[in-house]
Amino acid sequence: MPVILTKGQKISLAKESGKTLTRVVMGLGWDAKSQKGLFSFLGGGGEIDLDASCLLFNDQGQLADAVWFQQLRSKDGSIQHTGDNVSGQGEGDDEQIVVDLSRVPANIKSLVFVVNSFSGESFEGVNNAFCRLVDQSNNQEVAGFRLNDCRGNHTAMVMAKLYRHENDWKMHAIGDTGRGKTFHDLIPTIVANL
Repeated sequence: MPVILTKGQKISLAKESGKTLTRVVMGLGWDAKSQKGLFSFLGGGGEIDLDASCLLFNDQGQLADAVWFQQLRSKDGSIQHTGDNVSGQGEGDDEQIVVDLSRVPANIKSLVFVVNSFSGESFEGVNNAFCRLVDQSNNQEVAGFRLNDCRGNHTAMVMAKLYRHENDWKMHAIGDTGRGKTFHDLIPTIVANL
């Protein structure tokens, strides 16, 4: 049974899964708020292009690498984005980022997962945003974070962070909002909270 996290909550991945995890999938998803009226006939609404990214920060709090729709693999090969979903349509995860924790370089302390509205629409049009961490070895969800209050006039969210603590990986449910079309616009906010 996965742990359902609340904003600000932190967990140990090894403790919650009962073992040391090596390969995990961070699944991110959302639904576009349904539109009614004339615009729905004309094709307006119903889709929103959100982009998930994973940012790698070193132990000095500096951005060392980024995995996003323009770079689907980290330079060291430990993190792989499975591809861009431009509509948010479909069930389950809209975008997935696969992380081989055993290959993340030792100088990387935090992996921060963010979502941006590349097309610039606000999250007023977004429902049911979530992220979930899955053990890739058995496809079991370890932890999930549902953002029931995700709607608003922001265009980005810092969803969650995986970080090293002593000899363990932990997950921190963040859920902070921001503005920006890509992760670049969120760097000052993220660094201030590392």
